[in-house]
Amino acid sequence: MATLPSSADPLVIEDLTVAYGSVTAVDGLSLRVRAGEIYGLLGSNGAGKTSTMKAIVGLVQPASGRIRVAGRDPVSEDMAVKEMVGYVPETALLYDALSPREFLEFVASVRRLRYDDYGSLVHELVGALQVGADMDRPLATLSNGTRQKLLLVAAFLHRPRLLVLDEPFNNLDPRSVRIMRDLLTAYVREGNRAALFSTHTVEVAERLCHRLAILDGGKLQGEGTLAELRTMIRRPEATLEDVYLGLTAEGEATTRAMELLRGKA
Repeated sequence: MATLPSSADPLVIEDLTVAYGSVTAVDGLSLRVRAGEIYGLLGSNGAGKTSTMKAIVGLVQPASGRIRVAGRDPVSEDMAVKEMVGYVPETALLYDALSPREFLEFVASVRRLRYDDYGSLVHELVGALQVGADMDRPLATLSNGTRQKLLLVAAFLHRPRLLVLDEPFNNLDPRSVRIMRDLLTAYVREGNRAALFSTHTVEVAERLCHRLAILDGGKLQGEGTLAELRTMIRRPEATLEDVYLGLTAEGEATTRAMELLRGKA
């Protein structure tokens, strides 16, 4: 797939800083997500992944920097951006009194979708994820895994230009993870789409993402394909886990701990 002009890239972030009072959660982050790719944010808890995603979808206002979703500003053009984005938050609040069917109908109404626009897609996704038997039960009675599946279905409803998925495989069983990997890979191949995918699980990132940004303490420590990241630590056979530990403070802390355990420090 040919790369689109920069102005049409699904996501461009330039020198983004997000702060909560005196605490800086994202510190001068710049990255570009191209059409046709799944771009991963890899980092431990507190690395800045969720704050970056909240800034993209307009839930927090950046202290400084620039974000563009297909050329649109999430702050000044918030409704236009929301129409182009499908978002799965790390922690979701669902209307527990609703059934899954009612929840998806509600999301569709907010998106101004007719049943003809989304009904067939919901039918196929619900079938693939094996939640059809739960569609008329209250959300409060469903497992965390089933609720997560419904959030993913809801993110696809309007076939967004950009999927912003914050730890989207939390609580999913291995079968559902494999199905979602396949669906995401197929989805971004069409319609100039892309996905931004955050995780702290190295195995998921390595299998799913075309390119990765490794975050630590709110800062970008490395970016690129796995092959490009390997060059940063000068280890051509390194796993993504090796690269991650080599580029972050976690690797240094682990080495020191191992030395202490061996009695060498």
